[in-house]
Amino acid sequence: MRNAFRDLAAHRRTRCRVGIDIGGTFTDLVLETGERRITHKLLTTPQAPERGVLDGLAALLAKADVAPGSLDAVMHGTTLATNALLERRGARTALLTTEGFRDVIEMGTESRCDQYDLMLRKADPLVPRSLRFAVTERMSAHGDVLLPLDRPMLQAQARQIGESGTRSLAIGFLHSYVNPAHEQQAAEIIARMLPSLDISLSSDVSPEMREFERFSTTCVNAYVRPLIRGYLDRLRAGLDALGVRAPLLMMLSNGGLCDVATACRYPVRLLESGPAGGALLAARLAREHGLDQVLSVDIGGTTAKLCFIDGGEPQTARSLEVSLFYRFKAGSGIPLRIPVIELSEIGAGGGSIARVDDLGRVAVGPESAGAQPGPVCYGLGGKRVTLTDVHLHAGRLSPEYFAAGTIALDAATASRALDAQIAQPLRIDTDEAAYAVAEIADEAMAQAVREHAVDTGRGVAGRTLIAFGGSAPLHAARLADKLQIDRVLIPAQAGVGSALGFLHAALAFETTQSLHQDLERFDASAVNALLAELTARGRAALGALDPDMPSSTTMHAFVRYKGQGHELRVPLADVPFDEDGGRRLSAAFVNEYVKRYGRSIEGAGVEALGWTVTVTGHEAPPATRGARRAQDAPATVVSSRIVETRKVLDQASRQRADFAVVARNALAMDVSLTGPMIVVDEETTIVVPPAFEIRVLHNADILLERRPLASSIEV
Repeated sequence: MRNAFRDLAAHRRTRCRVGIDIGGTFTDLVLETGERRITHKLLTTPQAPERGVLDGLAALLAKADVAPGSLDAVMHGTTLATNALLERRGARTALLTTEGFRDVIEMGTESRCDQYDLMLRKADPLVPRSLRFAVTERMSAHGDVLLPLDRPMLQAQARQIGESGTRSLAIGFLHSYVNPAHEQQAAEIIARMLPSLDISLSSDVSPEMREFERFSTTCVNAYVRPLIRGYLDRLRAGLDALGVRAPLLMMLSNGGLCDVATACRYPVRLLESGPAGGALLAARLAREHGLDQVLSVDIGGTTAKLCFIDGGEPQTARSLEVSLFYRFKAGSGIPLRIPVIELSEIGAGGGSIARVDDLGRVAVGPESAGAQPGPVCYGLGGKRVTLTDVHLHAGRLSPEYFAAGTIALDAATASRALDAQIAQPLRIDTDEAAYAVAEIADEAMAQAVREHAVDTGRGVAGRTLIAFGGSAPLHAARLADKLQIDRVLIPAQAGVGSALGFLHAALAFETTQSLHQDLERFDASAVNALLAELTARGRAALGALDPDMPSSTTMHAFVRYKGQGHELRVPLADVPFDEDGGRRLSAAFVNEYVKRYGRSIEGAGVEALGWTVTVTGHEAPPATRGARRAQDAPATVVSSRIVETRKVLDQASRQRADFAVVARNALAMDVSLTGPMIVVDEETTIVVPPAFEIRVLHNADILLERRPLASSIEV
């Protein structure tokens, strides 16, 4: 396989690449070649996701009149691993661990996601007890061998694993993050006995302290690894059959790209790959338009994803919770220790199912109709009313534009379903039912933003909302009303935002490892050696064998006051450390602590628990899309672009009003128009209520501003 760095450099220069995002409802594709950008959207094929990708790619290449062999790179994000966890469709997986720690993944931390629910249930562990095996061995917290690995016992356990029909094995020993020798020895012995078994080591997948999170992460990696490898093999074969010879690069949850080999080794890092692309797009837009504080909202067919972006960079974290037993309730799922872009997610999308609950209240989501059977109006077998059906009844959707006209929408059937399932049970008219469903969904999103802001110590006031995804522009203005936000930015190609974000990603890989350091007795040589090792691992993961591709490293430590349970991420500036490194790192931590909490703790000791290095491949900066301020060019008000006027249900007034319907591709640059208005294109629909005016910026992005507020956005 060609070197990923060399191929990436080539495709960046020629700029003929495609981004592909598989969502729960739609598969989105974007092809960029030179100054042209062509998009395509089609329903996801859940039973064989690669089929939808290959069909969509063939249609996209035909639409763009681009030969398959002309592509230089294919960037891909997928929900396949996430869906396998949610639906428990992964490989039959066993866990081998230190004797006495067999039940760690079931006991967890003994915390409860709801302190007062006496009927609280926990999800079954990913690996049942019958497939959890233990062996005598023990490392100390300093990496010293306390008990040697019992090889005869290990061989006996390996035979049982083979007889159990297991396809994948997670090996997690106590304190292996500081000394992986026993895990590596066990893997070598088992691999000789069971050569077809897929093996994941916790010291490789997540070499950090806290055994519950480390073991859980390794089990998830092992659980989805055969599935992801099989999918990527089929996809690569399909691309070859199409004549695509370009490298396939996979999007990671932290916003970096990696090659297929790395993705197959660490598939747990693909879990949030799609939403990460959307956050990258929003961060790029924030930098281009000079926006210091942004709230990005990505709403597709199944979920809404929220992310705070400050200073042009998305918020990041080093942990993630997946497969929640109580959907969207923190603490009820499987904790993972992987680098991620920090997002808040709720079950509100175009396919979210609306219903009247047992108490007579309107509820929306989290259950979704997905791509199959889909909303009622698709005519594909869906029987339960969804948000898409509500928007169609309310007059917000234009069937001839929806998904470029590839899906015929049946408004009459959608209205009948809304009437029967929501209006009649509540004894209200159908418009009131449509208002109620949309309002509940909007309020759920707004509340999720408020809670995420509190959880992360961010404020919402003064931010610009960047909305993308097929459904987000339908909700953006109403959501801005609820959050008291005055500006909304809708990017060009908003309906395929995550796939577009993939095109802006760089090859990058983050490595993390625990190494405890009391900063009063700081061992600079040990820390320098670890950082050098992590840097080498990152470069190896990127395949950094091409000297023509420059790269850079960023380093952080995870530091806390002694006695605390969580750490702060502290950037490392002066590396390698000298004998004064402990004092300088302690001072940097106190500075970060004061920024976050407004105070320091005098006299408390400081300790570092983990270290991380991110290696990023670089390219010459791409040509910008232009940068001039809106006030430099006076806006022109026009009315000739209105193609029809339609009665649309306005959420603010709860009444139908005359909305102008405007085709987005008919709008001229620097055009200012006043709501109420519907702006339509092939990928999404923008609702502009009466309180807002819109302006098309020079790069085809659309700015909504609350009247009469003047714009200060850079364009």
